[in-house]
Amino acid sequence: MPISAAIREAFALLLAGDGALWQIVWVTLKTSVLGLALATPPALLCGYLIASHKFLGRRLLIWLLQAALSLPTVLTGLLLYLLLSRQGALGGWHWLFSQSGIILGQALIALPVLAAFTLAAVQAADPRLAETAITLGAGRWRVMVTVLHEVRFGVMAALINGFGRVLSEVGCALMVGGNIAGVTRTITTAIALETSKGEFAQGIALGVVLIALALLLNALLMLLQGDTRNAELLR
Repeated sequence: MPISAAIREAFALLLAGDGALWQIVWVTLKTSVLGLALATPPALLCGYLIASHKFLGRRLLIWLLQAALSLPTVLTGLLLYLLLSRQGALGGWHWLFSQSGIILGQALIALPVLAAFTLAAVQAADPRLAETAITLGAGRWRVMVTVLHEVRFGVMAALINGFGRVLSEVGCALMVGGNIAGVTRTITTAIALETSKGEFAQGIALGVVLIALALLLNALLMLLQGDTRNAELLR
């Protein structure tokens, strides 16, 4: 099929509300959002604790956390596949080739991104903020909430970048999910499948959706950044 014809057919699928196409988009958004939600609490806590405490092995932990950012997602998928297979330690969960398995994989992929961004944001915060909160009688939990609120733009950037990371990954979703139509087929795995078959129309349509989501996420980040700066100017 000529590329021009494939592009026309792709936009026809989008405008016609093709059920199979939008089912893929729904599965992608569902697994990505739930995976991000699962990773957010431990990641924020981990990033804050590493940034605000001195302990033996801290530099090693930071090095490992930063190294995790560069690990390919297919490696995460391989490790999860071994754990979730019938002979694996988590085989009894029966999460292999299921949305639950994909969600777990997305959470593991998002966790180092969220933790690293939070770590950097808390380290950049004025240390007098936490000291003042402690002086005023705030407990540990209240101090953490105060600091994270102060660096909320960094936390928001972490969430948006983490969501972008899990939304666009393909290796883990393919290995753990199995690319099952209507169940575990995501945007990226569907693009890989359709283009490998020479069927470019659906792949292009899903690529357009992926680009639109990326542009939306970056627009949201810019909007939040503008609101934060305006709020600082009004202080």
